[in-house]
Amino acid sequence: MHVDLTGKSAVVTGAAGGIGRAIAEVLAGAGARVLLADLNATDGEQVARSLAGCTFERADIGSRDDCRRLIARAVELYGGVDVLVNNAGLQRTHPVEEFPEDEWESLVRVMLVGPFLLTKYAVPHMYRKGWGRIINISSVHGLVASPYKSAYVAAKHGLIGLTKTVALEAGAKGVTVNAICPSYVRTGLVEKQIADQAKVHGISEDQVVERIMLEPAAIKRLLEPEEVAAYALFLCSDEASGITGSAQLMDAGWTAR
Repeated sequence: MHVDLTGKSAVVTGAAGGIGRAIAEVLAGAGARVLLADLNATDGEQVARSLAGCTFERADIGSRDDCRRLIARAVELYGGVDVLVNNAGLQRTHPVEEFPEDEWESLVRVMLVGPFLLTKYAVPHMYRKGWGRIINISSVHGLVASPYKSAYVAAKHGLIGLTKTVALEAGAKGVTVNAICPSYVRTGLVEKQIADQAKVHGISEDQVVERIMLEPAAIKRLLEPEEVAAYALFLCSDEASGITGSAQLMDAGWTAR
């Protein structure tokens, strides 16, 4: 399937690596001008330089001012925002009674409040054009839970609720809003989790992947960032114009039980 985004502009958060980088690359490859956002300026600038017509902007998605500034920068550069990909995220694991309160709130701010703010600031530009795509990168943990991840699970569940609500508001204005819900994806964040879990449980990293991460899944492998990016690109296509308010599972059969 060929997707042509020539003349479209996109904002992708968490774009310095992993899923965000892969999505920025496929959108740029389809002709979109992409504003990549991340806290990691070194890697983010390097990625942006490798993509024609794309720019990097350092931004903290947990900051209201940075979210507002990011959309304003896209409008300054490209005249608006046609595609918004809310991907920035982070992970911390603690039992709920031991979870530092400031840390819990910070995670939810990045993964739920930030996407709300970016959506709020971006949709007027989409409405004016009568076309837009908002893609929220949730998780299989937006639908099910695992212990010790209360902030991550709460934020990802909330992101699906935000997706559905904005989809109902935006549908008649030519804007679709969808969430992608992958299981574990081979990213730097997941690789760090693997190493941490190996130390905690006293087992090898391969055993962490096999016994802990992939145990519920029917397909026993990590997903690749490029697979999630391909799904995101499809959701930007005309063929996906009837898909909105959905939580698109890419969970290797995790929730089939």
